[in-house]
This record gives sequence, structure tokens and C-alpha cells, in this order.
Amino acid sequence: MRDDGTLDDPYAPSGPTADTGDGTSTERTTAASRLRAYARDLTGRRRAQVALATGVVCCLGLAAVAQAQNENADAATRGGALSSSDLAQRAEQQGASRALDRTAAPSTPAAAPTTADPDTTAPARKVAPARPTDPAPVAGLDDDQMENAEAIVRTGRDMGVPRRGLVIAVATAMQESNLYNVASGVLPESQDYPHQGVGWDHDSVGLFQQRSSSGWGPVGRLMDPEFATRQFLTALEQVPGWERMRLTDAAQAVQVSAYPEHYQQHEWRATRVVDAIVPAGR
Repeated sequence: MRDDGTLDDPYAPSGPTADTGDGTSTERTTAASRLRAYARDLTGRRRAQVALATGVVCCLGLAAVAQAQNENADAATRGGALSSSDLAQRAEQQGASRALDRTAAPSTPAAAPTTADPDTTAPARKVAPARPTDPAPVAGLDDDQMENAEAIVRTGRDMGVPRRGLVIAVATAMQESNLYNVASGVLPESQDYPHQGVGWDHDSVGLFQQRSSSGWGPVGRLMDPEFATRQFLTALEQVPGWERMRLTDAAQAVQVSAYPEHYQQHEWRATRVVDAIVPAGR
């Protein structure tokens, strides 16, 4: 401290000062020293601030890097888990595909699948529809007679003949041949075909005792129950009003028999036989 009570400038030079004419040399030196000291202090502060800011930035950068690494690690972990799940799913799908490949149908068009049996793994067996059972003989007929009656009824139904015509045909065959397919002893040729007896009424043959010489057809064809029935029913349908006639009159119009009333006695039996073969309503 000087004698006048003023503190000494710590930054002032210790040597004597010179007078420059515009103030004391000591004052100028003191001011310059202060400026230099302030500049050094300001520079130091700025450097400290820069260092501090740099440190903060570095710390923030390191934290960001660490966070990014953690996020990448988490993402990688999640990615790994998803990939494992995807791989497992794909492996399952590929296994199913291989199983389908082993059981897949060929590239050619396949037949329609059969219905599976719910109780087994094997396809259900196809059950063939039951065939109609031949009716037992009725009205005192034997098996051969019933079989011939069935041939008459079957042929008539194929032709679309009404039920009344079937009864007339069966009754006519009952009178003419007793429902047997009969050959002729006068016509040996007829015996070359399947037959169930031999008759001697001229050259009459078959269920309806039709004569080849009268234009009914070839002998071999007349020995066929189906052909003989067609011939009879075709002629019957040409008789005007045959459906409204008595049975015996309709049969006589076709057969031109010497005993025209004899056909009527067979109506009830013929009706019963037709009913047994084709139940009413069918």
C-alpha cells in the first residue's frame, strides 16, 4: 500500500517509470497490465467453458452410443426370437407339405372321392342296391308258370301297356298254353328252341300258341316269351275299345278261338298274378 492509501497494482512493473507527456508512465503501465490480465482471465474462462462443453458433449455421445448399442442388442434379440419362431413355423409347414406330397393325388384327373366310413379309416364299402325279389308263385302256379307270367308283365310294362292289358295277356296265356312255353309236335323245328312241353294243335307254338303260318312271325322268334308277348299286345292295342271290353271279348278279338268264352274263367287268377308281380299303385 502506498502512503496515500492506494493499493499497489499487483500487475504493475516494479521499476521506475518514465513520463511520456500524456500522463504518468506508471498509470499507463498499470492500465495495460490490467487489460492483459483481463484478457488472460477471459481466455481462461472461455477455455474452461469450451472444455466443459466438450466434456458434456462427449458424455452425451457416449450415452447415446451405449443406448444405441443396447437398442441394437434388444432388436437383435427380438429378431433372433422372431426368426426362431419363423423357422419353426416354416419347418412345420414344410413337414406338412412333404406329408401332402406323399399322399397327393397324381396330376391326372382323379375319381370322385368316396365317402369315408366314420368308424374306420378305410373307405366305406359301396353297397349294391338290392335287386327286386321274384314273387313266390300264386294262384296255383309253379315256378315255371310264374316265371313266364313275369316275362309277360315285364314286357307289357316296357311297352307302356295299361294294367288291364297285362291281365288280359296273362289270362290268354293261361287258356292257350297253361302258361308254359310249348313247342309243336307237328312242327319239329320248334323243338330246337328252349321249351317246356310239346303240343299238337297244328303248328301253334309258344305261350300264346301263335302260328307262323298265320303271319305271327318266325318259329324261332315265337318260341321267345318276350317276342310272343309283344306280338299279342301289339294286336290287342289295335282292337278299338279293348280296354272297355270284357276280358274274354278282348282276348277273342286277337286270338279268334273256337272257344271264345273260355278266357273269362282265368280273369281272377290273372289279376292276382299281376298284383303279385306289380303291386297296386306301381
